[in-house]
Amino acid sequence: MTQNTKTESPTKAGFVAIIGAPNAGKSTLVNGLVGEKISIVTHKIQTTRFQVRGIAMIGNAQVVLVDTPGIFEPKQRLDRSMVHAAWTGASDSDSIVHVVDAPSYYQVLSGGKPSGQDKKSAVDTDRVVKGLRKTARAKPTILALNKIDLLPRENLLKLIEHFNETDVYDDVFLISALAGNGMDVLGDHLADIMPTGPFLYPEDQAADIPSRLLAAEITREKLFLRLHNELPYASHVETEKWTHKKDGSIRIEQIIYVRRKSQKPIVLGKNGQTIKNIGQMARIDMCETFGTKIHLFLFVKIRENWIEDRSKYTEYGLEFDV
Repeated sequence: MTQNTKTESPTKAGFVAIIGAPNAGKSTLVNGLVGEKISIVTHKIQTTRFQVRGIAMIGNAQVVLVDTPGIFEPKQRLDRSMVHAAWTGASDSDSIVHVVDAPSYYQVLSGGKPSGQDKKSAVDTDRVVKGLRKTARAKPTILALNKIDLLPRENLLKLIEHFNETDVYDDVFLISALAGNGMDVLGDHLADIMPTGPFLYPEDQAADIPSRLLAAEITREKLFLRLHNELPYASHVETEKWTHKKDGSIRIEQIIYVRRKSQKPIVLGKNGQTIKNIGQMARIDMCETFGTKIHLFLFVKIRENWIEDRSKYTEYGLEFDV
């Protein structure tokens, strides 16, 4: 009697660095491929400050997506640390995806009427291309033209032609991370090029980020969404206390650090309504993320030089001396 044996495909696992200019859509792409929210997304530039690893299970492959800070011209210590974290993520990965805001870049390329932000984004995108040239295709490098639903096909073809001339990329994918267009095709390709090997994380794990940091990131997202125009990006949220209660709920105490005395009343709002609103939004996200009831308490403190506090960098895995 002949026994049929089923041959299973070998597992694959590896790291993919997601890099690009600020606000290109990197975090939205990571969240979309993972299938749940693990990176915060706001309208504010340089929202992502450190590497966040999202874990996507695609077929027999575990694709660890390293969401990195936007690459731009650094002007202060925090900026330098963030850009360094982005390039370190690219260097340590098995492959790289460069996300480009296609409509924004096309405005500059076509000589249309680009906004100041479009021009800055294009300069930062070219900065990434220049940096990628130094790798000399040491690893698979993919271009993901994002927000394609906002640009006519003929304009996309011109962008593809432009970036192909850089001789940096092995493949080009057209996606809309927000709408989900092209994401499955990109995900399947990333799974296909992962190295053969055992999974690096449990199959049901979606992210590699400590809970205390994730909670702080959730509050920072709500802070920026609520005060996008009023608050500089160099504010900071820190989870000071994390207490598991007998009923299974979690008490979380966080401090929002601002750098100017004038910024504290902005965060608090009239009769404390603004910080109350921020806390309510953050609490809802935390309950869903951590799967339990959350008691969240927010406090605002002024610390002008937190950007020069080495411990704040260490906590987030950022290099201080760069």
